[in-house]
Amino acid sequence: MLNKYPVWKYLLILFLLALAAVYAAPNLYAPDPAVQITAQSSGQTLTQGELERARSALQEANIEAARFELNDTNILIRLTDSEAQLPAQSALKRSLGDDYVVALNLAPTTPAWLQSMGAEPMKLGLDLQGGVHFLLEVDTVAAVDNRTKINFSAIKRELRKERIVARSQLEDDGSILLDFSTREAQSEARSVLNDNFPTLARSNSELDGRFLTRLTWTEAGRKEIEDYAISQNLTTLRNRVNELGVAEPLVARQGRNRIVVELPGVQDTAQAKKILGKTANLEFRLEAEVDASMASKEEFQFRSALDAGRRAYLERAVIITGERVSNAQASFDDNGQPQVNISLDSQGGALMNRATRDNIKRRMGVLFIERRTKTEYGETGEVLSKQTDDVKSIINLATIQSALGRQFRITGLDNVAESSELALLLRAGALAAPIDFVEERTVGPSLGAENIALGVKSVQIGLALVLVFMLVYYKVFGLAANIALAANLVMLVAVMSLLSATLTLPGIAGIVLTVGMAVDANVLIFARVREELKNGLSPQAAINAGYDRAFVTIIDANLTTLLVAIILYAVGTGPVKGFAVTLSIGIVTSMFTAIVGTRALINLIYGGRRVKKLAI
Repeated sequence: MLNKYPVWKYLLILFLLALAAVYAAPNLYAPDPAVQITAQSSGQTLTQGELERARSALQEANIEAARFELNDTNILIRLTDSEAQLPAQSALKRSLGDDYVVALNLAPTTPAWLQSMGAEPMKLGLDLQGGVHFLLEVDTVAAVDNRTKINFSAIKRELRKERIVARSQLEDDGSILLDFSTREAQSEARSVLNDNFPTLARSNSELDGRFLTRLTWTEAGRKEIEDYAISQNLTTLRNRVNELGVAEPLVARQGRNRIVVELPGVQDTAQAKKILGKTANLEFRLEAEVDASMASKEEFQFRSALDAGRRAYLERAVIITGERVSNAQASFDDNGQPQVNISLDSQGGALMNRATRDNIKRRMGVLFIERRTKTEYGETGEVLSKQTDDVKSIINLATIQSALGRQFRITGLDNVAESSELALLLRAGALAAPIDFVEERTVGPSLGAENIALGVKSVQIGLALVLVFMLVYYKVFGLAANIALAANLVMLVAVMSLLSATLTLPGIAGIVLTVGMAVDANVLIFARVREELKNGLSPQAAINAGYDRAFVTIIDANLTTLLVAIILYAVGTGPVKGFAVTLSIGIVTSMFTAIVGTRALINLIYGGRRVKKLAI
């Protein structure tokens, strides 16, 4: 029978529409402004005591909180007003101190039954909802100091290789002082330094029969180190943002030594701040000999809470650092304890093999380095001073059983969270220089509330005009097209939510275009039905012919547009991608609703009965 769907097809369409309505529903619930508290260390859990301290701090600051939520890893405080976020963050930082990360957040209000089905609202871009904004400052002085230390070790190694005797010393002003007993040795060292360290300026002097050479950075050499540090940090931060899964982020250099990071629609900003800001570098050093002098060894405590109070001496000489790590994956050892599997690059593997093959049965320590800031507040809450230090602690000290190569593992971690975080940070890349958070704030709509309102209004006006036109011009068929158009918008929002796509203002433009294109297919079908009626076909035959003969034209038109949208997404960035995403999804959903959806409605209205005239 013409124009009659089987029952299963109607049920399938209803099921898909109901599913779309469920996954689009979370977008009806606006998020709450909130602040989130997490510990600096991934292994530390938060207790009721921290929650009560946070509650007291907000009460003293006369800040009203809607609800406190505590779990093992964080405390989420929902506020009644977004204007209270910054004052609340300041009060909590003063109360809790620098051992905790207090970050601004947007807490979802999606009902639990929707969350249990995996339904989440789609992310909104910085131009619509905003997100979190970080202004980071790269410590270029530390970058130069680190490179100086590396060069210091390299210079001693090169001089030993050439059998040139010299006493070397790292000065407080960042220079390297070489002390030779003869002028001939100083002259021989000059050629070695010229060949291997061209960016170091040299000045020679003589004191009490000793021949001194002082090495300092040239201006060009210093600038090269600073530019490299910022460039490497930009790459590392982008990798870390990718690991966080943030859509359409902004990571860009600003000025001489600052980096701007904007993360649209981020929910867990505390975790984002921890991952972005941690230096999280590693140093591999041999355990110092018992009779070694204090000048050649350093004492460190163990990082694990299980080894609290335990300390060990490591040599000052570094075998390799985390910069040589090419890959890192968290896993479990044979006893079910967390570990991190490390892969080194070729140079790192060669250095590790050389150091370990000559020191079998000695112990090697893995030193974890992270930067921490201590803030001192005045009586009225103003910041009096900030002191930043690199905290170094041992996470593993194990006996070398055989020569190590490019792959090995690190154990001695407290829990799975700590191993996962360490692997993520090493996989994303070590920061070439420490960074400090200069500014943190939530970003409001960058185009302004008025422009956003106009963007939303454009969708509403466009939709209204299309609905009225279709209803007046195509009557009953127009009503079916309007219902399908509403279903198309619901499905579009649902698919974007499921894919965690980010909606931007250009994305709204894509939705407006989708509204027009969605009815375009129906216009082709309805025009064909009218033509078939004029050619003398019966109403039922005209409906069937209209849908069948317009199908190929609709597919061709939409496929070409879809190809353009895919190309825009592939070569575009930021707003262009936002437009391409909504357009691509809208094309796919509109083809379903325009062809299958309206056909089902028309079949329900006209199918299976005698019809003398169509309201079209």
